[in-house]
Order: sequence, then structure tokens, then C-alpha cells
Amino acid sequence: MESLHKNKTWDLVKLPKCKKTVHCKWVFKKKEGTPGVEEPRYKARLVAKGYSQVPRVDFTDVFSPVVKHSLIRALLGIVAMHDLELGQLDVKTAFLHGELEEDIYMQQPEGFTVSKKEDYVCLLKKSLYDLKQSPRQWYKRFDSFMTSHDFKRSSFDSCVYFKKNNDGSFVYLLLYVDDMLIAAKDKGEIRKVKAQLSEEFEMKDLGPAKKIFGMESAKPVSTPLAAHFRLSSALSPQSDDEIEYMSHVPYSSVVGSLMYAMVCSRPDLSYAVSAVSRYMANPGKEHWKAV
Repeated sequence: MESLHKNKTWDLVKLPKCKKTVHCKWVFKKKEGTPGVEEPRYKARLVAKGYSQVPRVDFTDVFSPVVKHSLIRALLGIVAMHDLELGQLDVKTAFLHGELEEDIYMQQPEGFTVSKKEDYVCLLKKSLYDLKQSPRQWYKRFDSFMTSHDFKRSSFDSCVYFKKNNDGSFVYLLLYVDDMLIAAKDKGEIRKVKAQLSEEFEMKDLGPAKKIFGMESAKPVSTPLAAHFRLSSALSPQSDDEIEYMSHVPYSSVVGSLMYAMVCSRPDLSYAVSAVSRYMANPGKEHWKAV
């Protein structure tokens, strides 16, 4: 609540006629820390129930880019090749920094209703977690900050920023939602960028980058698609029973998770994932077995 008030996230107002409110709830979780940097901690977060928002009334654009994993690997290669320093940091309550372009009214959060204003609602001025447009608005705010501080955005990836110093060296910044990697020839350059960011956003300095993909204990393994799977569209559901059964199977969700693993750390899954992805529109039991 301190973060929300400090950030001037909303104004308390009377709900205008013909306007609906978005509901909200508290989410509690234990966040594992980074060994040697940060202890595990308990977090409370106020989230909006974004599923109740109405398209083109409460939000328009929701898409927000994140840096490609191939470019994280490319940066690690540059760091190794030129012996650069690599720092890591993240933005505290990142999504609270986005400016809203729509009028969104939200119920007061449970346990924090203002006395004698119980019938008032929160007119949101800043985005809130789980609002449909929050990631987009945060990215737009961050992008305008970076470009106003002499950083150029890469034409290959909207989340890669770089700046050329007078001595010909570069400072690179990669953004993945609210996590950042900064690479530069010395720690002083990294401290300078961190100081600039801290003037605008509440930052958490994680020091030199220690963990990006978390692959330190991974073992190489080959996982081909088992030879007995002969997948085709002929295996799509034929009977009503099978259609009913498959309607409860999280096929696309699981294939999406496999795709994420494939892109991040398991390129050996590429063929198998491409094979099962072809039947996303109408998968049958055999397709599900293969997944």
C-alpha cells in the first residue's frame, strides 16, 4: 500500500453514472531470493481482476515486447569476447509506473477502505498488476525514458538499448519485462546507468549477473519424438466422446510451455515441438499422448 500511495496510483472519487468498476484482490506469495544477494521474502500484491475489463472500453493495446533469448546469448558472447562487466537489476513494482490512457474505476482494496468514503471508488492514474494494458504501458514509459537519455533502440529487438561512449566503447541494456542486464567496459559505466534509472524508477540492484537461465546443474540429453508416433490430422477427434474428452485437455497451454523451454534452453526439443504444434487447432488423444 505504501508503494501504491507513493506512486499516486489512484484518486478516490464518486463512481460516475453508467460506469462499472473493476474488482481487485490481494495475492500473497513467498519469493525465493538470490543466494548471497537477497533473502527469501513474503510479498503482498494488489492485483486488478483484469478479466472483467471490456475491450475497446477499458483497454486497447496489450502487447508488450520482451528481449529475445538469442540476443541475451549474443550479449553474453560480446561480454566474453571484449571482457565487459555485466550487471543485473530489476524494477520494484514495475507495472505501477505505467501511465494509463483510459479511465478505469476500481473498488477500494479489501482491508483498506477509507472511513466515511466507503462508497467511493479508485480512479486509476497508473497501471496496476493484472490490468490488461499494464505490461504495454510500463514498456512505453521505460522506452521513452531510455530514448530521452541518449540510448538508441535496436532495430532488431525493441528491448535492446545501446549507447556509444566518446572512447568508442558501448553500453548495452537488455530488458525482459522488469529485469535488466547492463553490459559496459567498466563498473563505473554500469553504476552511472543504474543511478540514472534510480532517479526515475525504484530499482533493486542485484550486483554482477549471477543467474540468467539457471542452467548450471543441467545435463545434456536427447529427447527425440518417439518413433511409434505417426501423427497426422486423421487422428483428430471423430466421436462426440473424444471431442468432449479433448475439450478438457490443456493441449495448447502445454505446447506453449514446451515452446518456451525449446527457445530458452532445450533446442533438442525443436523437431518434436514443431510436430505437435501442427495439430493445435483440433488435437486428438494420440496427439496428446505425444505431448
